[in-house]
Amino acid sequence: MSNAHTLKINEIFYSIQGESTFAGKPCIFIRLSGCDLRCSYCDTQYAYDDGKRLSLKEIRDKASAYQCNLVEITGGEPLLQKNVHPLMRQLCDEGYELLLETGGHRDIGDVDERVHIIMDIKCPTSGEAHKNRWENISFLSEKDEVKFVVGNREDYRYALSIIKQYKLNEICTILFSPVYGVMDNKALSELILGDSLYNVQMQLQMHKYIWPADKRGV
Repeated sequence: MSNAHTLKINEIFYSIQGESTFAGKPCIFIRLSGCDLRCSYCDTQYAYDDGKRLSLKEIRDKASAYQCNLVEITGGEPLLQKNVHPLMRQLCDEGYELLLETGGHRDIGDVDERVHIIMDIKCPTSGEAHKNRWENISFLSEKDEVKFVVGNREDYRYALSIIKQYKLNEICTILFSPVYGVMDNKALSELILGDSLYNVQMQLQMHKYIWPADKRGV
């Protein structure tokens, strides 16, 4: 199969959305293979290389088998594969509400304006904060979300400094996600409350509390 109209796909599955402002909703996940980051807390290392090439039509056909209108494109890092852009356009044209989860180090300027972007800004404990692409902030709108994965209080203070510098909570919703099993949920909650932050949402990776934390396909 030619690579011209294909994507390397790790898995396509139907589950409860565990993160973002869409948490709790049934969602179709299209996980692309490949990532050029190696975050210390990564929970999808199996998507670094493993995958199968599928045509864009095959991908859309697999998604359409589920009776669901919400789709998330995730990874890995989905923006590593250029054909993700025509796939996103086609899914939007077909009437899906589309989410894109991206690491924040790849250009989001060409993402279809109908897509809800959920973009990481990496904190220091990730080991990848030096790769944040600050130019991406100018492409965000109120429908988008910025996620900080917080491993300790220093990460939280780093996130606060970025929010203040770029006035992020005036642009879009801010997500704080504690590193599962590392950052205490209560401690992060109290930090957020203590700073009286607005337009923010704490998330707990709901899927890890419903199923075993290492279970794939959920």
